[in-house]
Amino acid sequence: MRDGDLIAVGWLLAAAREVPEDDGWLGPAERLTLGTLRFPGRRETWRLGRWTARQAIAAYLGGVPGSIEIRNAADGAPEALLDGEPAPVAISFSHRAGRAACAVAPAGTALGCDIELVEPRSDGFVRDFFTAAERQRVEQADPQERPLLANLIWSAKESVLKAQRTGLRADSRSVEISLPPGGGAEWTPFLAVAGARRTFHGWWRRLDDLVITVAADPAPEAPRIEAFREIR
Repeated sequence: MRDGDLIAVGWLLAAAREVPEDDGWLGPAERLTLGTLRFPGRRETWRLGRWTARQAIAAYLGGVPGSIEIRNAADGAPEALLDGEPAPVAISFSHRAGRAACAVAPAGTALGCDIELVEPRSDGFVRDFFTAAERQRVEQADPQERPLLANLIWSAKESVLKAQRTGLRADSRSVEISLPPGGGAEWTPFLAVAGARRTFHGWWRRLDDLVITVAADPAPEAPRIEAFREIR
């Protein structure tokens, strides 16, 4: 699963229209959890995330002979089971605007994935959630580039916080994102320093109105687009 010293990461982007209408593909524990979700929108995104994760895991493993189930660990991070036992993968997924993205890597990888809409962010948002260096990067950007840049930085932060298994329980300013200039049409690298100087390496790309980020430790190779179909 390794190429040199880099971790092999796969990814999948899926849409809500793909998800089967029935719940037969969910495991017993998942169906119980679904039954506790009262609001239709929340049920839809919950099902979308788990459907996408199943498809990504199956593609990454080259076909799965048994049943996949997604559960939340004690810290809230998603984990995959294969026939009731821990699957040999790390996963992270995110959903936004009727689409979901899932990243998959070898078990033991600190992995995070996030998607965001490229939309305007207020000055207050940038001021409250970005570090001084990140704020300066956004403020000095061309106004037309700021929506992409602000959402890219925010998405990269979310991916790193997921990789640390804290999510937004941690201060977003505890993670600082460094971006090389340009990029985005294909996977483009970024670097993040988190907490006590822990470094995460990541990749980002833009697809239409979405920005997608993946961060991992150990460092990942560019996500393997050829292993997955993209559905928009």
